[in-house]
Amino acid sequence: MTPTHHASKGYTLIDLLMVLALIGVVSAVALPGLQGVALSMRVGQGAREVERELQSARLAAVSSNRPVRVRFNCPEAGAYRLVELLGTARAPVADDAAADRCSPVVYPFPPADRNPLTLPNLDGPVRRLPQGVTFSAAATLEFWPDGSVHQQVGTETPWLPLGANGATITVTRDGRTRSVMVNGLGKIQLQS
Repeated sequence: MTPTHHASKGYTLIDLLMVLALIGVVSAVALPGLQGVALSMRVGQGAREVERELQSARLAAVSSNRPVRVRFNCPEAGAYRLVELLGTARAPVADDAAADRCSPVVYPFPPADRNPLTLPNLDGPVRRLPQGVTFSAAATLEFWPDGSVHQQVGTETPWLPLGANGATITVTRDGRTRSVMVNGLGKIQLQS
């Protein structure tokens, strides 16, 4: 009878430690890149959500035949809200400029009633950018029933139509930015 030699099956402790060390090194190198990707995704998500809210405002203004505004950093930084203009573009009601105009308590969503005589009926919910993302450039925009977009430059009433350059709403976090361009004819475009 000859002795048989059995080969050892499995991994040694040194093999496992080498694999764990390799995984640790690869993770340490890849982690900052993955964090940057996640950050860029949050900024992009914020810009897409703002673009959708602007599209909704334009649609609400055209379909209801009422001017609608999108207010930024309202009621706090990083928040925005679609609000129906109180009064008319030529003669807004004094309450329309009140600091609490963005308050969901004073102007709830959904409205208490849908009676066209008791405005506002088109105010939307307060929306917020993803955590840590802020507006670095944004001014209130007003969409008119003809689809055009207006912005207040001084104290004029009605607000002036956007010029040839339009308006840019920029969201940012840690040096990463995305912008939404809006022109006077109501074209809304997410910028890369």
